[in-house]
Amino acid sequence: MASVRPSLRLERSLLREGARVLAGMDEVGRGALAGPVSVGVVAVDLATRSGPRGVADSKLLTANARTALLPALRAWGLARAVGHASPAEIDELGIVGALRLAGQRALTAVAVQVGPVDVVVLDGTHDWLSAPDPDLFTLTEEVAPTARVVTQAKADRSCASVAAASVLAKCERDDLMVTLHGEHPQYSWSSNKGYGAPEHLAALAAHGPTPHHRTSWRLPGVMG
Repeated sequence: MASVRPSLRLERSLLREGARVLAGMDEVGRGALAGPVSVGVVAVDLATRSGPRGVADSKLLTANARTALLPALRAWGLARAVGHASPAEIDELGIVGALRLAGQRALTAVAVQVGPVDVVVLDGTHDWLSAPDPDLFTLTEEVAPTARVVTQAKADRSCASVAAASVLAKCERDDLMVTLHGEHPQYSWSSNKGYGAPEHLAALAAHGPTPHHRTSWRLPGVMG
């Protein structure tokens, strides 16, 4: 069965209801043992043309295909950004709070470029973005105005803005993990990107966690 190419059908339907700017949003790194959780955002409006050819959920694309898409994705839509929450923030806030923080950082960066986002299409069925606890943000950190959130299962496969956001977030987080691999090569982050691959688990058992690990989690091979 042929895969369905992501489109702007849902985005345009929501924009026609009166929104000026809509943002597709997706996260990567939720289940990793090390590194940040990252949230991509791509903003579009009714004048935005169809997404670049080949755009799809980042999990369905090879690393080379994702990289090849970057120039087109960086030129498509009104604005785009990736927000991150560090392992320390994940340990402090929990994964949902950290996702919310990273998503708000990405939305704030987009709002600087195009103004407030009116609607966010969020991949999945759980709204982890709305109603942030004020304690998540320092007094010096600007927070994007509250936007309406629409959850959509498998939006990263059907909505072009969400698929684009997933690719941007995946590429940026992967690059960060390759950089961190240079500091701690024994964990093989250049290949496993911080997830629980066998070589990563073996290194954890042998060397213990680094400052880039999520130490509040039950890390395999590490005594609590």
